[in-house]
Amino acid sequence: MALKSRICEILGIEHPILLAGMGGASVPALAAAVSNAGGLGVLGAAACSPDQLRSWIRQTREMTDKPFGVDTLLPASVRRGSAPQVGGSSENPTALLGEYQEFTRDFIRREHLPEVDVESAMRAAGVPKMGKASPQLFTKEFFEAQMEVVIEEKVPVYAAGLGNPGPWMDRLHANGTKVMAVIGKVKHARQVVETGVDMIVAQGHDGGGHNSPVGTISLIPQVVDAVGDRVPVIGAGGISDGRGVAAALMLGAEGAWIGTAFLATEEAGIERFQKEAIIESGDADTVVSRSITGKPARMIRNKWADAWIEAGKDPLPMPYQSMISGPVMASGVKAERKDVIPGFAGQGIGLIHSIRPAADVMREIVEDAEFALALAKSYC
Repeated sequence: MALKSRICEILGIEHPILLAGMGGASVPALAAAVSNAGGLGVLGAAACSPDQLRSWIRQTREMTDKPFGVDTLLPASVRRGSAPQVGGSSENPTALLGEYQEFTRDFIRREHLPEVDVESAMRAAGVPKMGKASPQLFTKEFFEAQMEVVIEEKVPVYAAGLGNPGPWMDRLHANGTKVMAVIGKVKHARQVVETGVDMIVAQGHDGGGHNSPVGTISLIPQVVDAVGDRVPVIGAGGISDGRGVAAALMLGAEGAWIGTAFLATEEAGIERFQKEAIIESGDADTVVSRSITGKPARMIRNKWADAWIEAGKDPLPMPYQSMISGPVMASGVKAERKDVIPGFAGQGIGLIHSIRPAADVMREIVEDAEFALALAKSYC
């Protein structure tokens, strides 16, 4: 059975397989490789400055003549200009920065991690640098500047990895850009559908990075029932092989948004030691923690996430937690410490056993999905 759906026609791709926009990993080389292999490559550009984002888009165009996408974050609290709180309290997170930065310094000393300069640390944490100024927190102006680049460059596809792209919908559609939003609850699916998105990614709790409190196998059919008559739904969360793709399609999805399976590829932008950590890990080796970004995110279990639990400390909200985790992330990368910063990953991690070219991963996913669907049909 050919792996096709209406998403292929809408996006102009051969197979309904989309690369998740993973910050730090979904770089131009990986996005182009997935697009060239028949899927939709998506740049994980959340932490890109506007200039870097423009450069990435143009680099990707040089490496593929196929459609590709850009994924950024649109946190509602930042867009509204509200002040995030700590653990629901009224305390301003900036008042805790000194205390929490000392916690970081203690951790670095205890783990004998190397010193790094502040700018490198903030880049590792995904905190953008504005021009020649010192690294700054994500701001309303930063997100708006990113979206201006997406619109000016007329990218084929835009994905809101977090938040609602509604304010930019008219301008994106005027360029012919297809727009999708990643959601984790039925109510969020209903909200973004009202803005006119072209499709929805329903990402369950199994997925790596920021995800949903609802399990993938429960979330997909409920989102399909809620909005599937209006827009195509793409399944996501722990889908790491062709069997997972077939399962998502059987649940009513019309494609799959896949991240972790493409982390252990030659083109992925993460470090070699992080790719090795992926192929060495199994199904029980991930944990959901707020210790890196301030929002719940699934990652390979590590000493930094464990330290917050042991200390009984509540991480700061996004984007402030990045200021706390940044030095640890940069230092851990410099030292190639798998036990400190192995990276984000979904629960399908145990299905990944080697580092390969992205084209090989795509080919195997498609072949295995087609076989699983044919097998299922034979049972009917």
